[in-house]
Amino acid sequence: MKKIIALVLTACMIFALVACANGQVDQAAVEAAVSQVAEAIQQTDAAAPEAEEEIPNAEDLVSDAFIDPLTEWGQYDALIAAIKAETDTAKRTEMMHQAEDILMATWCVIPYYYYNDVYLQKPYVSGIYSNPFATKFFMYTKMDNGADTLRINLSSEPDYLDPALNSSVDGACLAANSFSGLYTYDASGAPVPACAESYVVSEDGLTYTVTLKAGLKWSDGSDLTAKDFEYSWKRAADLATAADYQYMFSGFEGYSDEESSPINCTALDDTTFQFVLTAPCAYMEDLMAFPTFYPIKQSEVEKFDDWTTAPGHWAQEAGFISNGAFVLTAWNHNESMTYEKNPYWYNADQVSINKIEYMLSADDTAIYAAYNSDSIDFADSVPTDEIASLLDNPEFHIVDELGTYYCAFNCKSSLFAGMTPAQAACARKAFVILIDRDYICENIGQTGQKPATSFIPIGMADGNGGIFKSAVEDNAYYDGYAINNDPEATVEEARTLLKAAGFKFGDDGLLSSETPIDLVYLTNPTSGHIAVAESLQQDLASVGIKLSIEQQDWNVFLEERKQGNFDFAREGWIADFNDPINMLEMWTTNSGNNDCQFGR
Repeated sequence: MKKIIALVLTACMIFALVACANGQVDQAAVEAAVSQVAEAIQQTDAAAPEAEEEIPNAEDLVSDAFIDPLTEWGQYDALIAAIKAETDTAKRTEMMHQAEDILMATWCVIPYYYYNDVYLQKPYVSGIYSNPFATKFFMYTKMDNGADTLRINLSSEPDYLDPALNSSVDGACLAANSFSGLYTYDASGAPVPACAESYVVSEDGLTYTVTLKAGLKWSDGSDLTAKDFEYSWKRAADLATAADYQYMFSGFEGYSDEESSPINCTALDDTTFQFVLTAPCAYMEDLMAFPTFYPIKQSEVEKFDDWTTAPGHWAQEAGFISNGAFVLTAWNHNESMTYEKNPYWYNADQVSINKIEYMLSADDTAIYAAYNSDSIDFADSVPTDEIASLLDNPEFHIVDELGTYYCAFNCKSSLFAGMTPAQAACARKAFVILIDRDYICENIGQTGQKPATSFIPIGMADGNGGIFKSAVEDNAYYDGYAINNDPEATVEEARTLLKAAGFKFGDDGLLSSETPIDLVYLTNPTSGHIAVAESLQQDLASVGIKLSIEQQDWNVFLEERKQGNFDFAREGWIADFNDPINMLEMWTTNSGNNDCQFGR
């Protein structure tokens, strides 16, 4: 059209020249002609519609592994069940990669980095150790300063002390020091017998017959028998108990996640305990060492009238009966706990300290001050701004763990209302690639963490004699360093993903006021978590996403995530045993740890 008008303009100019009298150019006529044609061009431009920007198709941007995390999640559940039943270890490993593909394709799980653990310990303290799953063992502590009391901080007020109901790392530490399962861990991180003396497995790998140590006792001096293990395991696997880790019994004969059905475990006599699986389990010793499999005393649980509706009531105050190295004797809620040596523990003669005093706090500045004033001997939390000065301090310890620090979306969030499943996934992936993980590792973590590019952590065994993922670049679902190496292209990719999800952008490259994203990030209040939240806040602002930070006390925070009362939240998962299935089965529809609300 503009070419045609230009030709008309030229013709008018020629006409004006030809029309001049006596061969003189009529300048006024020429200017009038030019003005008229210019006005015509402007009117034509104003009337012509602008070319619409081509909107990317969300369906073209999701992975081939993508399924709707709400309506199609039964496919994931079925795959996990098939993995747990598979006896070909190579095929099982391949299937676990498929399961992680499906999980990551939702982009609800957004990894930050792979965990390690830090703590402060006085030089006169020795004998404390931790396994790769962040459980700390205090029963063999030695105090070279002549004291018989170990003073420590692990966390704030614990959520549950009932080992069947606990799902937090700090709760697992408390359970491991006050209860004993069939197995436990030694200082090298290997599973070793605890209440078990030995066990044999049937030729098909399905039936385990465990012989208990002779003379096992509860902390009140009464006999602990195989019947106690039968009661405890059936209780933990029962839907009525509502244990977050109920699904860990899914490999047992008789298990059901839809109706109460007793698993196949039986006390053959006082010291013989037998259970039957549906498929061989390479990590059975790890399960026997896990808190959900610890014994609890039936009479303790059922002495409360509300034990069927409040199954954890029996362990909400000090004085309850347990069977571990220590017994809880005092509990000032939100302030302190006192555990004392249990003389009836099977290995009590190896326990040299008489008492553990716990400082209950999530304020890492206060914890650090208590450590520096010699009020505590061990601190499991360090303020972020103090880490750099502590790196060369022999009292500062860094230990490897198998786990992933991440954030997560509730897939039912109102943020995704009106979007197709693919559009919602595209919106979430934009968040994934905008995060500056290198900054978080170097400036907030500061202890050698590696940016995470998948949910299953580096170094985890694959169940087939190898390693599932040995480096950041292996089995990566995105480039963990892209935002550092090519920020402009990465931000543009994020815009493309958000456009595919239906969001619009202004000329400044930021989200339009027509389609804003204003989101709350839920976290618990420690300096490291807050610093990560603030870093995320800045990263997302590069495309105009507004993120506000809401802090909640630990117990409230855990429950809100579990109930799905959030849109976007910080998360972390330390493996319970060294097999990828542990990082995958937690996301099944009925799992108590399925914070993303998949399939619900």
